[in-house]
Amino acid sequence: MNYATITKEILNDLKRIVGEEFIHEDEERLDIYGRDHTEDLHYKPRVVLRPQTAEEISSILKIANEKNIPVTPRGAGTGLSGGALAIYGGICLSMERFNKILEIDERNLQATVEPGVINEEFQNAVKEKGLFYPPDPASKGSCFLGGNLALSSGGPKAVKYGTTRDYVLNMQMVLPTGEIIWTGANVLKYSTGYNLTHLMIGSEGTLGIITKIVFRLIPYPQNNIVMLVPFNSAEKACEAVSAVFRAGITPSGMEFMERDAIDWVRKFESDINIDVPAEVQAHLLIEVDGNDLDLLYKDTEKIAEVMSNFECGEILLADTAAQKDMLWKMRRQVAEAVKSNSVYKEEDTVVPRAELPKLLKGVKAIGKKYGFKSVCYGHAGDGNLHVNIIKGDLSDEVWKNELPKGISEIFKLCVDLGGTISGEHGIGLVQQSYLNIAIDEKRLELMRGIKILFDPKLILNPGKIFYNGL
Repeated sequence: MNYATITKEILNDLKRIVGEEFIHEDEERLDIYGRDHTEDLHYKPRVVLRPQTAEEISSILKIANEKNIPVTPRGAGTGLSGGALAIYGGICLSMERFNKILEIDERNLQATVEPGVINEEFQNAVKEKGLFYPPDPASKGSCFLGGNLALSSGGPKAVKYGTTRDYVLNMQMVLPTGEIIWTGANVLKYSTGYNLTHLMIGSEGTLGIITKIVFRLIPYPQNNIVMLVPFNSAEKACEAVSAVFRAGITPSGMEFMERDAIDWVRKFESDINIDVPAEVQAHLLIEVDGNDLDLLYKDTEKIAEVMSNFECGEILLADTAAQKDMLWKMRRQVAEAVKSNSVYKEEDTVVPRAELPKLLKGVKAIGKKYGFKSVCYGHAGDGNLHVNIIKGDLSDEVWKNELPKGISEIFKLCVDLGGTISGEHGIGLVQQSYLNIAIDEKRLELMRGIKILFDPKLILNPGKIFYNGL
């Protein structure tokens, strides 16, 4: 795409909108905003803007649309698909000043928030009122709710409670052409034309910029029990997953970690105190929650019975809040531990949960074929396996030219098993070349048409999901 240069006159107009304090051109700031958590990618914007109102964003987008300037919306920058990177320069539109919880409506179990609120801070605020917002990505202590909507983030609790998509009732958004609209209504049922709210969720900042969100909430479960189940076979651990659901139990968390993932976390975090016998090759971290503790213990007994059919070892039942926190910290730190050990690529595969054993076996076979090692972990309860491909001793040439062939085979396997190529990380920049593995040309044509309808000049987060120029 051929975008216009930001002139001094345009900069002056932008300064008048947001104020001198909230427009940045210095190299240090541009460098920071030129990165997210995706590998080692780096694309500096021409300028960073930090607006605070929908009206300011509207004015910015009207200028950008008129002058043909690319705009990249940015949350906390914790994404893993390059979605917040300004690959064409232009304007980086940071949402960090949209950081207010506007209302917690206890009567209707709803909350209205701005998109720059941190996920965990929102969870804690509603918990104080006995309410629960379940979506909890691994980066919940730093990621913004707006970014969670952009990717329909999940996390461990999705297995029982669903993803971000299941908790959004309505949102205010600014279109790429500058109009401010609400997408729906603050109601639990909606059958009034096309559902623009759900269309926006997972659109990766390509259709509009979210400025307010109305969430539904549920009562907070008063009790939980956490179990760590060891297996001598990673495939057996995966086989056990669907058996739990077939036994009539829906855990509030069911996470898979193979041996290397736990070993690396134990080295990375000195306070993770878990003994892992040499023969153990994988663990399932399982949580059940609810209000009746007696029923939860019965569930754990039933789960243990199911696990025994898959050659599990001695099950650890966390007996203190501190031990529960340690086990969850171990799971949440896997990605950082892997990152600290090697250059890597993380693929966000997802299949029907009963197909996990075939997926894991296939990933290892493909790795052997192409000479790469993988460390696998993820949300086993909903079939979402994160495949961390380790560069290790691979040459730069193999990493660049051969590895994509292996990744393509992994994604084709996912699709063959009834799954797809991303469960919660999105397509963004890094998965574009694989999109046609999961989506046929007619569906892509419809998606491109929606993008053009919302954003006729293709100024908003260009180069994400689709290739340049669509």
